[in-house]
Amino acid sequence: MYLLAIFLPCLISFFVLIFGKYIGKIGVSFLTVNGILTSLLLSIFIFNEIVINNSSLILTIFTWVDLSYFIVDVSFFFDTLTSVMLLVVCFISLLVHIYSIDYMGHDKNFHRYMSYLSLFTFFMLLLVTADNYLLMFIGWEGVGLSSYLLINFWYFRILANKAAIKAMFVNRVGDLALLVGFSIIFFNFLSLKYAVIFNLVCYLVNQDFVFFNYSFHLIDIICLFLFLGAMGKSAQLGLHI
Repeated sequence: MYLLAIFLPCLISFFVLIFGKYIGKIGVSFLTVNGILTSLLLSIFIFNEIVINNSSLILTIFTWVDLSYFIVDVSFFFDTLTSVMLLVVCFISLLVHIYSIDYMGHDKNFHRYMSYLSLFTFFMLLLVTADNYLLMFIGWEGVGLSSYLLINFWYFRILANKAAIKAMFVNRVGDLALLVGFSIIFFNFLSLKYAVIFNLVCYLVNQDFVFFNYSFHLIDIICLFLFLGAMGKSAQLGLHI
């Protein structure tokens, strides 16, 4: 049930992308909207189980990277914050899907647009449920890819091409800041797993980070680079075109 809430939009996205032109606008609309609606209903159940019952859950699928002490699992962490964000993402995505049925219904590539929307939703769900920074980064990059595909949907328009390239360029700046932040985290905590880092942060709260003979507060510099990554993703002041 937990995994279905995350991966259902992805499955529907690929199905609609491949078979959408054969099932028509009504079929595409039915599949995509009901797929997101199902994820929303499952998210409500997850919210009740996690928040109302005051519990948390880690679902580990398999070990992705196993290199000495560098171990990264494909796993998902459900706590109060995750449960709330699942509701927010699914609800907003459902509204966008419903609105797009009328707004983009006239386009001959309607199925492709709805497929991209569902793919965007999947990567957002992956982003908020990931158990570690590396898996979260996959969701982060997926959101950037989906944004590029949606902005450049009318690829025959020069302005759409330019806007998509600008968005991708700004994302790369933010990604660089994120990767620097992840590197600092790993070399100091020897892990990218949220649970490990959050439990160890109290022991490193007074540690300094030395870079080119300049000393910085470790936690401050990590937060700075993660914040710069978020600024780049949303093209905030200083990281916009």
